[in-house]
Amino acid sequence: MGHRASGAFELTAFEPVETEERAGAAFGRIRIAKTFTGGITGTSEVRMTSVGDAAGAPASYVAVEQVTGELDGRKGSFVLQHAAWDTTGVTIRVVPGTGSGELAGLTGEFHLTVGEDGAHTYLLEYELG
Repeated sequence: MGHRASGAFELTAFEPVETEERAGAAFGRIRIAKTFTGGITGTSEVRMTSVGDAAGAPASYVAVEQVTGELDGRKGSFVLQHAAWDTTGVTIRVVPGTGSGELAGLTGEFHLTVGEDGAHTYLLEYELG
C-alpha cells in the first residue's frame, strides 16, 4: 500500500442490542460508535455480531463499520469489514466500492492496537484508485 494514516480512536457508545444464550455459546449483537483523530478525523458506526464461549470469554466476531469524515484531508466515507476468530488478532479491510466523495476507489487494510492503558490506536495502509 502506498499511503499510511495513523492516530487514535475512542469508543463513544457500546450498546448491546441483543444477546442469546445457547448450549456452549453466547451470541450478541452490538452497536458501537467511535470518534477518530489523527490521519482519520471523524466518526464511525459499527454493527457487530459476536459469540462468546461457554465461560463467557470472547471467541469470535464479525462487524461492518462505516467511517465518515476525512482521511488525510480528503472528505467522504468508507466501510470497514472486521473478522476475528479469537483474541489473537483481527483482520480489518476496507470493503471495495464503498468509498464515497473524495474517498471513492479507496482500498486498504486497517490495523488496530489496544494499549495496556486501554487506549485504541490505528494504522490504515491504503490506496486511492
